[in-house]
Amino acid sequence: MTARTKNLGDAGEIFAANYLENHGYKIITKNFRVRSAEIDIVAEIDDVIVFVEVKTRSDTKYGLPSEAVNFRKQQKIIEAASVFLQDEKYFDKACRFDVIEIFSDGVKFSARHIENAFEVNA
Repeated sequence: MTARTKNLGDAGEIFAANYLENHGYKIITKNFRVRSAEIDIVAEIDDVIVFVEVKTRSDTKYGLPSEAVNFRKQQKIIEAASVFLQDEKYFDKACRFDVIEIFSDGVKFSARHIENAFEVNA
């Protein structure tokens, strides 16, 4: 990952957090890590815990940002979410998994919020 890519990703996560707050979400934490998994943003709205994966792109040369949240990535997010829910003792809370696609030319940003982007398959 280049410094430019990391900077764009960091800026995208900040934009996504602001986007969520502007849409009534309460940010619980950012960059929750467990072993080899990370959740970009954990938020809450309407008594639902929302685990948000943020993907930022400057173009769609390699596909849409959400397409990078493949099955393997989803499993890692689900694993981290399970630990978070246990650690915070949110045993009775509903939860969901969202993806926010951030598009940026380096100056302007736009967001596409995909609610319930994937589910836990029992």
